[in-house]
Order: sequence, then structure tokens, then C-alpha cells
Amino acid sequence: MEKVSDYFGSMVFDDRVMRATLSEKVYRSLRKTMDEGVPLDLSVANEVAVAMRDWAVERGATHFTHWFQPLTGVTAEKHDSFITPSPDGGVIMEFSGKELIQGEPDASSFPSGGLRATFEARGYTAWDPTSYAFIKDKALCIPTAFCSYGSEALDKKTPLLRSMTALNKQALRVLKLFGNETVKAVRPSVGCEQEYFLVTKEMFDKRPDLRFAGRTLFGAKPPKGQQLEDHYFGAIKPTVAAYMEELNKELWKLGILAKTEHNEVAPAQHELAPIYAQANIAADHNQLMMETMQKVASKRGLVCLLHEKPFAGVNGSGKHNNWSIGTDTGVNLLSPGATPYENAQFLLFLCAVIKAVDDYQDLLRIAVATAGNDHRLGANEAPPAVVSIFLGDELTAVLDAIETGKPYHGAEKKQLKLGVDSLPSFPRDATDRNRTSPFAFTGNKFEFRMLGSSNSIACANIMLNAAVAESLRIFADKLEAAEDFEVALRETIRETIREHKRIVFNGNGYDDAWIKEATEVRGLTNYRTTPDCIPHLLDEKNVKMLVGLGVFSEAELRSRRDITLDNYCKSVLIEADAMVEIAKTQIAEAVLEQETAALQCALAKKELDPGISSDYETSLVKKLSAISEQIAEATEALAKAADAAREIEEPVPQSAEIRDSLIPKMTALRAVCDEAETIVAKKYWPFPTYGDLLFGVK
Repeated sequence: MEKVSDYFGSMVFDDRVMRATLSEKVYRSLRKTMDEGVPLDLSVANEVAVAMRDWAVERGATHFTHWFQPLTGVTAEKHDSFITPSPDGGVIMEFSGKELIQGEPDASSFPSGGLRATFEARGYTAWDPTSYAFIKDKALCIPTAFCSYGSEALDKKTPLLRSMTALNKQALRVLKLFGNETVKAVRPSVGCEQEYFLVTKEMFDKRPDLRFAGRTLFGAKPPKGQQLEDHYFGAIKPTVAAYMEELNKELWKLGILAKTEHNEVAPAQHELAPIYAQANIAADHNQLMMETMQKVASKRGLVCLLHEKPFAGVNGSGKHNNWSIGTDTGVNLLSPGATPYENAQFLLFLCAVIKAVDDYQDLLRIAVATAGNDHRLGANEAPPAVVSIFLGDELTAVLDAIETGKPYHGAEKKQLKLGVDSLPSFPRDATDRNRTSPFAFTGNKFEFRMLGSSNSIACANIMLNAAVAESLRIFADKLEAAEDFEVALRETIRETIREHKRIVFNGNGYDDAWIKEATEVRGLTNYRTTPDCIPHLLDEKNVKMLVGLGVFSEAELRSRRDITLDNYCKSVLIEADAMVEIAKTQIAEAVLEQETAALQCALAKKELDPGISSDYETSLVKKLSAISEQIAEATEALAKAADAAREIEEPVPQSAEIRDSLIPKMTALRAVCDEAETIVAKKYWPFPTYGDLLFGVK
């Protein structure tokens, strides 16, 4: 039987392969580039390219591609074969260091947000040596950054790498103040839990809304949804188990550390979580994970839905971003240790995170803003749009003691006793898990729960890395200038707690009273929708911080604002157009068929015996007739609203028009169509129902 260890990473040009195929000199030089950011020499690239080519060809690869992450939300690749003509009429397999380091795709059709004119097509992809190359579909995939002819970042990898550089620089300054001269690098690590739905391909193909929009635009509530909560962590169905088994194998081949799998809360919903990786690699792996999930599903007659809210009335899907920072010497800087009250270094880094989240709560909300995620945030399944931090009782008590200057006596380590002699007792964790909190401390990391399931994790980690780097920069500036480091350190920690404790909330984030307190008493932001928050990307404080740290240029920030809003507008307009088409050509027809059948039944009764009552049929005809009129009116109103929104060219006012006018009309059309579904016989209804979709996979 084949063991996982035999094929894990078999499709990855990882450290094991590099050690075996590169000369010692080249290997050490490449490791310096990967670990310390030392510039790469072309002679090193040439030897690496030859080794990559030989390794890839040996495993059946015929092409290579620079694999990058443009601002479309998905990955992109252009394949070139290794073949080069030889003088004798044959071919040889070639791949040079120049081809490895730099590629030139046509950038004209990728979103740029005004960073270049449409006719300026040239763009460049540049090898990212910190992320291993891999083989996918017989192509050697080389992870790369993507920039314009003028060097502006046109992707998500470049700003992520810049944010990691900024965090590393400022964290090293702080560590040196504590006398640590051995650490050479500080890196953020991320483990992201990926939620998804599985439906049968047969049913998916019969739902035009799923095909066009990735979510159901219509659908009446089924008799059973998630009321019994029996799906969560339940036994995995055979079809799903087989899917998960193949998915794991394909991910393991790609070196992705898929670890945990289980059923989620909603029927047909599941989760996959990997082991932590460096933030840049974790972002690459998550993009590969989503692609592989969909590819494996297709092979098995299934469709993997990654939309944040594919079904109304049941939980949507998120992606929990577990974030921490650690040194190259293996120290987790967010690990409290046995006595967090006495661990000044931990407390300073903790305060840096608290300050960052409070100062830049708007940027964290912006980082997860999409049309799909707007349906999920704030519902009783996901954190609210208000950003807050959960620390748990013990850490909160520590911070309170520091702020007030009172002694902290420590929390007693309580044992959990289950009342059964044969079961062991075990120590209770210092913090509970708060699933209602957007940003929760969970022992030695923070879990950022606001990301939508289809989001790239790069965006959230860019903002998180940058905001924490800015806090550390401010701390380092103050502490480096201090006459007495110990006194200044205590003052900095106490001052930070006092100024930013408003962001800490350990209660129920779903409670309406909390939202009122957060906004009206504490002054926290509550940006409910994408059009509400995205314009704040260009607020002066945000531009100053992100540009000052070198994460974005001001032009790149303007482009991100416009691209994000443009994507929002296009996504919602596609949904509106799909709703109009489906309502006109399918739902209205189904209602008419049911109405005709009821009318024919009433007439047949009357013809058979005038004394037989046809009150039911007559009442049904009247009801269906009224619904037909309502559908026609709501469809026409939605079509006009969509046309009006399309006439607005600027993204900020267009997105506001869509939020305020178009979406309410979409809601109105859905309501009447969903009512029709509860009346029309199943044989007339044109597509599978929620009951079919949610319980169709066996």
C-alpha cells in the first residue's frame, strides 16, 4: 500500500529536490535568497532552471508557466513548451535562468484600476524564489509576482511580500531592544480553514443561477435545513469521504499540508484546514487548494461551491485566517508562556496587534469586502461587520492589572472534570473559543474570522502585516529614543492598553446590544457593505501608513479601490441580469403552467357536474394570477434598475446605486418567486429545490 510519505510533495521542487539536484554552492546561494532576501545571481538561476527542467520533464511535464495572482481573485498562467528546434530537425528541451526569473505575459486584459492605459499591454512576471515551484497538469508552475511596465504591482503577491518585509524590519528593531541579536528574520505564519459546499453536477447544471453567479438567486426554504444541527461534525457520507480522500492525495502531492476535514453546520457544507505555513506560501497554497477542490469535485460528478452564501437560510462559508508571527529561530512571538504578566516581550507584541486592529479596523474590513461576503457578515453564522478583538478572561485581566497598576495574582489552572471516573481530567485552556468574534486570540495566534470562502487570503494578511508593522515602528521609535528602556517599555504597554482597550470585547458579537455599544459608545466602525467601506481605503491615515511602509504606492491604492468596487458592481449586475432572465423565461412559465392546470381542472369539474365545487382551483388560479403579475412587475423594475446602474461610469457612485436601489429590487423579485415555488407543483418547477441540492449528495 502506498504511504503518504512516499508521495507527499512529489510534484514540488522543494528543499529535498534542490539539495539533491543543485551543487552545494548554488544551493547555499539560493537558500540565502529564500531566507535572507539576498539578490539572486543569474548564474545561480541558470543552474536552478536546468535542474527544474530536468526534474519536471522526468515527471511528464512538457510546458512551463509563470503562475501568478492578478487582481481578478483567481490565478493566471500562460504555458510555453520546453521544446527548442535542433539543427537536425528535431527538438531539444531547454529552459534558461532568464526564462525562470522573468516572463512577459500580455497584461492588457487584467484589471489595473487605471495604473496603465488599455493599449499598454506589456507586463512582467518575476520569480518568487520563496515559494516552491510545482507541477500541475503536466506544466512546471513557477510562482511569480506580476507588475506593469512601470513597475506598479498588478497582483496580490507583491504587496503581500512587501508587507512581510515591513513587518520583518520593524519586528527585528523591537527584538534588538530586548537584547536579541541572533534572530535574522521574523515572519508571519498562516493556517486558513476553508469552508465549502458540495452539490451534484447534475443538479448544478439545472440551476442557471448557480452557473452564472455561484449562488442560488432563488430558492424557498426547505422543511429541513440546519435546525437540528445534526450535520456539524457528523458522520461523513461515502461520496463525500471518497472526494475528501482524493482531494487530500492531490493536495499532498503538491506539498499542501491538508490536515483536518469535517462536516460543517449547514447540510452539504464541509471544511478543510491545513497546517500553518509562511504567509506568502499559505496564500499560494490556498489558491491551489481552491482550484484542486473544484477540479477533484468535477471528476467525481460533483461541484464545489466556494461562494460565501450559496444558499439563503443556512450558514454561508468563510475562511478563518489563523495568523501568528515567529522568528527564524523557532520562537512564536505571540506565545504568552507560563506567566504572560511577566513576559514583557510577549505583552509588547500583543499590544502591537491590539493597537493595529484598533487603528486600522477599517482596513481589515476592507480586506474582506466582496459582494458575496456582504451576504454573510453580520448574520448568526459569521462575525459582524464591526471589528473587535477577543482576548479571553485571563489575558484581559492581565491587561487590566497593567493599566491600573494593581498586582495580578494569576488565574488558577482549573481542571475540567467530566464526572466519569474512567475519563481523564485535563487542564482548561486559558481562553475559550469565541466564534462570534472577528479577531480572536486562541492561545498563540489570532483567528481572523471575517474572510469569505472565495477570498484570497493575501488581502487580509497584507493589511494585518502592515498594521502590526506600523505599531511596531511606533514602539521602536519611542523605545530606541528612551533614556531608560525598562521604564519606557512599561509606559508604552500601559499607554497602549489605555488608549486601545475599546477594541477588546469578550462577549457575544451577535448581540444587537453589542453593535449599539460598539458604534455609539466605543466609536468603532460598522461598514455593513462593500460600497460602505471601500472608499475609506484612501483615507489619509491609511494612505500614509501603507505608502510609508512601502506596501503600496498611492496610485496602487487608488487602483485597488476602483478594481474592488468595479468587481462588486459587475458581480451584482450579473446576478441581477440572471434573475431577470430566469424569472422571465423559467419561473413565470412555471407559474403559468400551474395556473393553466388549475384552471383546466376547474373547468373540467364544472363540465362534469356543475354542482361540484371548484373553489380550491378557482382560489389557486386567482393566487397564481396575482403572483404572475407581481413577478412581471418586479422583473421589469429590476431590469430598469440594472440599466440605470450601468449608465453610471464612476465606481463609487455606481456601487452606491447598486447597494441602495438595485439590491432591494433583487430582494423583492426573489421574495415573490420564492413564494411561487411553495405553490407550484414540483413537476412544473424548472430547477432543483433547496431540498434537492442540500441533501442530494449521498
